[in-house]
Amino acid sequence: MGKLYLVPTPIGNLGDMTPRAINILKEADLVLAEDTRTSSRLLQHFDIRNKLSSHHKFNEHQTSEAIVMRISGGETIALVSDAGTPGISDPGYLLVKKCLGNHLEVECLPGPTALIPALVNSGLPSDRFCFEGFLPVKKGRQTRLKELATEKRTMIFYESPFRLVKTLEQFCTFFGPDRQASVSRELSKMYEENFRGSLAEVLEHFQSKAIKGELVIVVGGNPR
Repeated sequence: MGKLYLVPTPIGNLGDMTPRAINILKEADLVLAEDTRTSSRLLQHFDIRNKLSSHHKFNEHQTSEAIVMRISGGETIALVSDAGTPGISDPGYLLVKKCLGNHLEVECLPGPTALIPALVNSGLPSDRFCFEGFLPVKKGRQTRLKELATEKRTMIFYESPFRLVKTLEQFCTFFGPDRQASVSRELSKMYEENFRGSLAEVLEHFQSKAIKGELVIVVGGNPR
């Protein structure tokens, strides 16, 4: 029997790549990548000369069965996403489920993910929290926000720079403008930014500037 490795990759700073992750990618029979163009640059940087194959949300239903067959035949397969840990708001869940359903070994390496640094940087309670990932863009969005308005734990969201201001406006409406929050941008990169304050203050800050990079929003839970 082979094995599936989920290999986290840096969210920005290539120095966060671990020696073990590099060795597994070098030794794997195949590396599955969310975007082969992005991952090929990463592999080239670490002199990893391995075969890359595409595995993303648009083809994972078609490719998972073939991958399971290869692992069943004794191959070692490594899965990477564009940045961070596969399966966390990235492809990976379906393949893991199919492998486990076929009694195949799966191992996820510890490594980078944006939500934990953003949470710790925020200064908000980190003993209990919930990770919401990306909110629905349209259908079900307002229903979810209404449900989260009473959530007492610290909440963590991923968001794109194009929707950040709109999302913060909605958070002000549903959670209240005085709710404490933090937005982390470009974590581990040269222009990393962590802006903290009330939702109204955070909204005002980002309304007045061009927004680039990956974003994590951390919002305090309902204090009542």
